[in-house]
Amino acid sequence: MSPSPLHGIFSALGQERGERDPTPVVGHITIDIYEQDNYYIIKSPLAGIHTGDIDIEISDNVVTIRGTRRQVDTILEQHYHLQECFWGEFSRSVTLPCSIDPRRVKATFNKECVLKIIIPKEERVKVVRINAE
Repeated sequence: MSPSPLHGIFSALGQERGERDPTPVVGHITIDIYEQDNYYIIKSPLAGIHTGDIDIEISDNVVTIRGTRRQVDTILEQHYHLQECFWGEFSRSVTLPCSIDPRRVKATFNKECVLKIIIPKEERVKVVRINAE
């Protein structure tokens, strides 16, 4: 049986088993976005993260969630057989279809470690005709 065409791809890229890519990585979090009444809701499970390690930034119609998931154990790299959990800094930005008034946005972080951001929908400006006198 001939080896897989992918055989050796990691060593060809300079990565052997257990080695990490030396490029700094910013983690990616999962989110859900949905509409409810006159609000957009963003939810994200952030297990292992403390409230003080979360930063929410709003600019125009973009919401950015940043933070850090801190590794509390000091385990040497060579002791890992598999490491899928992300530790370190993360960032996620989403663009909503309307402008956002940051003063009206609310965020909660519950005991199940789920971040919930409630964003009121901005009223769209209606076209109003003005008659000249």
